[in-house]
Amino acid sequence: MTTSVSRIPVRLALEDGRHAEGELVRFQSPKTTDVLLRRMPIEGRIARWKEEVYFETDITIGPEKPKSSVETGTIAFWPMGSAVCIFYGQTQPYSPVNIIGTVRSGIEIFRDVAAGTRIRLERA
Repeated sequence: MTTSVSRIPVRLALEDGRHAEGELVRFQSPKTTDVLLRRMPIEGRIARWKEEVYFETDITIGPEKPKSSVETGTIAFWPMGSAVCIFYGQTQPYSPVNIIGTVRSGIEIFRDVAAGTRIRLERA
């Protein structure tokens, strides 16, 4: 994966050693993406909702180009819950999210990961 100013490679690493690769796409939500990049690595514990996993952060960001509909593989920030979300199935957000990127490989790890598992979002 090539690095550019607008597309930043990231890894979503689980405590059991599994990980997914993705990229943050700055133009989708530039302010949100910049805040997250400055704070990386960001860690939390997974919570599950339908075909989505998310983890709370101590980051407060308001809505930025909020979307109520996402595609499978979307990485987003949920302003209402101060959480990073990974949509691995057809589930739609509980409330609007700031889309920040896409999972490019390894999305299947989220299908069976247990709630409470530690996850880290970091630059790849």
